[in-house]
Amino acid sequence: MQPFPETTWRLLQSPPAEGAWNMAVDEAILDGVRQDESPATLRLYAWEPSCFSLGYAQSAADVDQAFLERAGWHLVRRPTGGRAILHTDELTYSVIGPPEDPRLAGSVLESYRCLSQALLHALHLLGIPAEAHEKSSETAGAGPAANPICFEVPSNYEITVGGKKLVGSAQARRRNGVLQHGSLPLIGDLTRIVQALSLPDEASRQEAADRLLEHATTVEAVLGKVISWEQAARAYVQAFREVLNLELVPGALSQAEIQRAESLRQEKYAHPHWNLRRS
Repeated sequence: MQPFPETTWRLLQSPPAEGAWNMAVDEAILDGVRQDESPATLRLYAWEPSCFSLGYAQSAADVDQAFLERAGWHLVRRPTGGRAILHTDELTYSVIGPPEDPRLAGSVLESYRCLSQALLHALHLLGIPAEAHEKSSETAGAGPAANPICFEVPSNYEITVGGKKLVGSAQARRRNGVLQHGSLPLIGDLTRIVQALSLPDEASRQEAADRLLEHATTVEAVLGKVISWEQAARAYVQAFREVLNLELVPGALSQAEIQRAESLRQEKYAHPHWNLRRS
């Protein structure tokens, strides 16, 4: 990969927040970038309470909403594609910037490949022997067509360890703006997500859990020890600086971004019309 010219991005390290706010902030920054009012941004964040997120086009019929209510988990639909993720015990990153930035330029696949190099380096800094490869058209996204779980199906340049998916990412490209965000599960039982899926019976639920463990993993499972959110965040910052030749300047949301995010939270990401869509 050719070296990039040095440039400055904003670094946001956000406190844990509910899913609707997290998605609203990512989109608010994207809107600001598109209007040339916000800088290119690397954002690192977490979720509180735990949140089940659907991909943009995924049917809400995949969700057992009664279970979510009993568990106290939130539900949100992402502005990006892909399948369901349970956001808990993880580091989430988002990269938001203009498409003319060479780190984000080209096709979805080209920008995935570029950003995956920084993500890989972050994991290597943590001692994780991660890999990212281009898949053939026959194997990219392979798996049951109705599979609702993101982490069961590695896609092009998504990051795996020993063949198991470790980082799940998704991207949205708009005119004058690109958003890519993704999840790094740090600890815990990945199969918790199947409890929130709408499945016909317990046998199907157990099959889904077993299949998930065959295809996905966590940092703790790979290393045999716990890596804190703060440790992982430091590795991400160092890796993005080194691999993408960035000066990352710590910052905060602007008032305009906060106002836009609050509107998006209320009118979109916390609204049943958006989250409970079935087609």
